[in-house]
Amino acid sequence: MTTGNDEARLAHQIVGVLPAGSVIRVLCDDPDMIRFAVQHATAKLRSVAFSRSSLRRLLADAARDVKVEYLQRDLLSSATRRAEFRYPRLDRIVAGASAETEARWPGARWRSDSFIISLPSFRRL
Repeated sequence: MTTGNDEARLAHQIVGVLPAGSVIRVLCDDPDMIRFAVQHATAKLRSVAFSRSSLRRLLADAARDVKVEYLQRDLLSSATRRAEFRYPRLDRIVAGASAETEARWPGARWRSDSFIISLPSFRRL
């Protein structure tokens, strides 16, 4: 069983690769997210957001250390290119939803821009 402290500790471990003093934990309205504000002169990155449920899955994962190391490298490389770092990334969430929709309803289309699922017409047998 994981607690909120375990999730927060893991999030702090991931953002710990950023320069010292540039990261501040931010309280947010969403209880399912952990957010950080980033202020650094050479970085474009301004915020980091983690999903608590994704962090819980990561805590239970056998390959956690490797995945945390990957996230740290990804965060460092993203710091100069993106304004926000999210885990999991939104495009992966939409891709997962699209794959799930296709598995449930073959031929269905998922439009991520409007979050509309259009189902194919079913013929009566």
